Amino acid sequence: MRFRAEPRTRWNDDDRYGVLNNAVYTTLFEEARLAYFESLGIMQDDHSPFFLLQANVRFLAPGRGGQCVTVEAATVALGTKSISQAYRVRGADGSAWCEAEAVLVTVDTTTMTSQPMSARLRAAVADWEAGRETPG
Repeated sequence: MRFRAEPRTRWNDDDRYGVLNNAVYTTLFEEARLAYFESLGIMQDDHSPFFLLQANVRFLAPGRGGQCVTVEAATVALGTKSISQAYRVRGADGSAWCEAEAVLVTVDTTTMTSQPMSARLRAAVADWEAGRETPG
């Protein structure tokens, strides 16, 4: 996974047991996902051209609030109307806290209906994942 985002967890993200609340991870994935697509220049008026359809998370070690984390992201499949991505969250010490997979479906944001992926979106993602493009 070549793409990395570095969001910060908040101290109040810990649950009563002193570990990062499970729900916080989906926000970390979302921040990385939006940074990924933003870096490829394919956001539409600060809106993403997709909706989250499904997410599966596997927790590996307890996370902690109040630190910068690294969220690694990669697109692992491009369908006609969908994008499958993988994520990994690492703590400040580099230890892996969780891994996840998500399926995104491309949409027309004016009609809120599923639509085929644009050629521009497909090319930007394919080029980045093949190492032919640098985000930014």
